[in-house]
Amino acid sequence: MDNSPAQEPQGAQPAPLLKKEPAPAPVTDLAAELRASDADRERIAELLRDAYAEGRLTVDEHAERIEAAYTARTFGELEPLTRDLPSHPGPIRHNLSKPPLDAPGPAPKPALPPARAEAPTMVAVFGGAARKGRWRVGSHLKAVAVFGGVEIDLTDAVFESPEVVIEVIAVFGGVEVRVPENVSLHGGGTGIFGGFEVREQTSADPYAPVVRIKGAAVFGGVEAKPRRGKKLKEWVRRQLDG
Repeated sequence: MDNSPAQEPQGAQPAPLLKKEPAPAPVTDLAAELRASDADRERIAELLRDAYAEGRLTVDEHAERIEAAYTARTFGELEPLTRDLPSHPGPIRHNLSKPPLDAPGPAPKPALPPARAEAPTMVAVFGGAARKGRWRVGSHLKAVAVFGGVEIDLTDAVFESPEVVIEVIAVFGGVEVRVPENVSLHGGGTGIFGGFEVREQTSADPYAPVVRIKGAAVFGGVEAKPRRGKKLKEWVRRQLDG
């Protein structure tokens, strides 16, 4: 038995040595390093509010992510906040080139009607008074109902203050207050031969407005509660330091 090594046929070229390719350099997502704007942060915060309303986030998770959204400086810090949500916009991809001059621009959004300026006092005596729609609400509002009714609807109002105090007096009358479901509602009053009901709630958004109800109902009724399905989108948000 011949154990000698096999001889290569004459004229055959030796097999070339394979060169080891260098490992590819890590890819840096330059878009994630871009600075985020207030509009970008607000867009992520709105997605988080919707996720909380749908029961996808707990109160603590929502508060923690909202805090992170408003303190985020770059797109890379914003993107992970909604990564596990169905509403996640996907990986950040930005086209840094300018569109051609003849390219059609985005369709303009329909302009909202201007918010009305209203007096800080509402009075109904042997009659009724109502305030609803887009109106500007300040830090203090007073409602008096005597043998009449007052309706205060804040669901479409534009809040000019982070806290609104509503002072209510109902004598042989009634006052009804409705607030959006994503604001905080607190307070209470005295009912003398009448009822004073405030369905308190605390918003998961620490920067949402706070509505406080106080006063008295004598032979009358006062009711304040959130209106489900109505969310406030215009308010004064307290800016974080840094």
